[in-house]
Amino acid sequence: MNRISAVLLPKSSASAALRERPLVRPAPKHELPQCLIAPLHYERNYAYPLVVWLHDDGGHERDLKRIMPLVSLRNYVSLAVRGTSQAEGGFGWAETADGILAAESRIAEAVAQARVKFHVHSQRIYLAGNGAGGTMALRLALRSPRHYAGAASIGGAFPTGHSPLVQLEQARRSKLLILHCRDSLSYPVEQVCRELALFHAAGMSVTLRQYPCGDELTTQMLRDLDVWLMEQVTGVVTAEAHEPAPQPSEWN
Repeated sequence: MNRISAVLLPKSSASAALRERPLVRPAPKHELPQCLIAPLHYERNYAYPLVVWLHDDGGHERDLKRIMPLVSLRNYVSLAVRGTSQAEGGFGWAETADGILAAESRIAEAVAQARVKFHVHSQRIYLAGNGAGGTMALRLALRSPRHYAGAASIGGAFPTGHSPLVQLEQARRSKLLILHCRDSLSYPVEQVCRELALFHAAGMSVTLRQYPCGDELTTQMLRDLDVWLMEQVTGVVTAEAHEPAPQPSEWN
């Protein structure tokens, strides 16, 4: 099983990334603490999808440089911003009224800056994250469905409190992806079942994939994230998306 411990690249992926270096633009001192990556062979005349990555508690914006080689360095402009609160080992996303507003403002400002630097499709901006970052990604996508086309959460529960479905009518058009670890202690199967009932009752569009592991971030999850994102961008569903989740022995 290829876990991503401390979000480290496998050696083969690291070598490939070094051979074709993406353009990483560090934020100037007057800008937000963020990481912005241009796709390989960037074409100015093409409107790229934008993936905004929200790290888990204890992470930081530089995680993006180790995440995106496992998603895709060609298909997207990608962006990560630093969490708005302190967490052990790094930063996090406070699920308080002030914390939510701070995250919303910080990400919106970073997206606006990215759109100045790169040609981004205004209707193909997706939020994605793992753990607490995944929960915040879902929350912000549902709070601002006109600004974000959808969100993906890896191991992050559906947000509670502070009216996550206040924009329900518009949020029904948002595309959501939940990647769940079957043996998770922080996000148990019973909670997922309750959330699925909520999604169904609310008339929302949700894709769920489950993996035979504990609270982990794996290369297969990030590969499936890329497949799902490209399905949203192209409107073409791949046959791979309908296959059962692979067993650990089948993972790269």
